[in-house]
Amino acid sequence: MYRRLRISALLLLIAIGCATISAREFSARKGAARPDAEADIRALLDMQTAAWNRGDVDAFMVGYWKSDETEFLGASGLVRGWQGVLERYRHNYPDRKAMGHLTFSNLEVHLVCAEAAFVIGQFQLERESDRPAGIFTLNFRKFPEGWRIVADHTTAFAASTAAKSQ
Repeated sequence: MYRRLRISALLLLIAIGCATISAREFSARKGAARPDAEADIRALLDMQTAAWNRGDVDAFMVGYWKSDETEFLGASGLVRGWQGVLERYRHNYPDRKAMGHLTFSNLEVHLVCAEAAFVIGQFQLERESDRPAGIFTLNFRKFPEGWRIVADHTTAFAASTAAKSQ
């Protein structure tokens, strides 16, 4: 219940933040020669999969907001802070063999406003002994350095479900 309230609160804060952008500011930003937000977000996700697939967790983490407010939610609970998320990845995926080969599929990029977006999709890891898969929601905010994940909610399918989907 607490997790749902926290996610709902985060989405509400994003919506309020978007609402505070005046129509004139939004029009000016939209009319300016700014890169396509969806393309930028997809490029970031492509960079992350490439980093993961070469075993580079540090480069993978560039996609996350480097803040104590960054959050990762999964079956094992909530991890707060960029450093905590990095440590979680290093602990759960200590080497290239554990990392496997990552692919994303069924990606849907939803722009909430000029400064916020969320992505839903599926992931799959191919490893020697298994093929874990699942779904995720990534909340993005746009910063001066570009789009970054501020909250990641990833849930793996049960092993039998992942095997059936192949």
